[in-house]
Amino acid sequence: MRTTMLRIATLNTLVTVAGLLCLGCDRIPGRPGPGPEVVRPEEVLDFDVLYKTNCSACHGDHGKGGVAISLANPVYLSLAGEENLRQITSKGVPGKLMPPFARDAGGMLTNQQVNAIAHGMIEHWGQRDLSAAQDGPPYAAAGSGDPIQGQQAFAAYCARCHGANGEGTAADTTANKTKKIGSIVDGSYLALISDQALRSTVIAGRPDEGMPDWRSDGAQPMTDGQITDIVAWLASKRVANPGQPYPTHP
Repeated sequence: MRTTMLRIATLNTLVTVAGLLCLGCDRIPGRPGPGPEVVRPEEVLDFDVLYKTNCSACHGDHGKGGVAISLANPVYLSLAGEENLRQITSKGVPGKLMPPFARDAGGMLTNQQVNAIAHGMIEHWGQRDLSAAQDGPPYAAAGSGDPIQGQQAFAAYCARCHGANGEGTAADTTANKTKKIGSIVDGSYLALISDQALRSTVIAGRPDEGMPDWRSDGAQPMTDGQITDIVAWLASKRVANPGQPYPTHP
């Protein structure tokens, strides 16, 4: 009888231990917990997450207000188109501020993630019926432009805000213009921005900064040739060693 009772006690103890072990299985180090699984970085395809992580530092939290061109600008998105947005995001702009983001170009994003960013910009901030921008100047210039004619076009369309020589203007409260506009012929600025970015900005404007697009200033909209010439004039202001007060020697 005593032996039977010992066996029963031993069996109960084993059952209790087994139950405790089962309860502790979810707490085994390294085993995923009951919560949602953490998505691997390369599997993230949500536009908001990808944009905030990779783009917002330069282009602004919501595609505007950053130091780089406004992306939440329907005119710009219509001008560039999704394929150009994909290529720029993927390969960047060599020698300028825009780095490549695709893995095959040295970045950290997969092709799917690059596609999600390009498509997301169109979906979030584009306007499918923006025919005015589609009928405007083309995204890329057909020729190199004439700097002399560009200076004349700049004086007609841009000098009122940017100054006669592009060196900026001070705040003028009497004219309801309270914001100082910096120089766009500064050597360091021109060294960091590409001709295409200059062209895109002239065409699409910077609505977040109060800069009109190619249609909104002057007696008539700018022509493709005038825009190309303005970019050529601005590009002619680049210097070999921007930011240095003295020439360098080999």
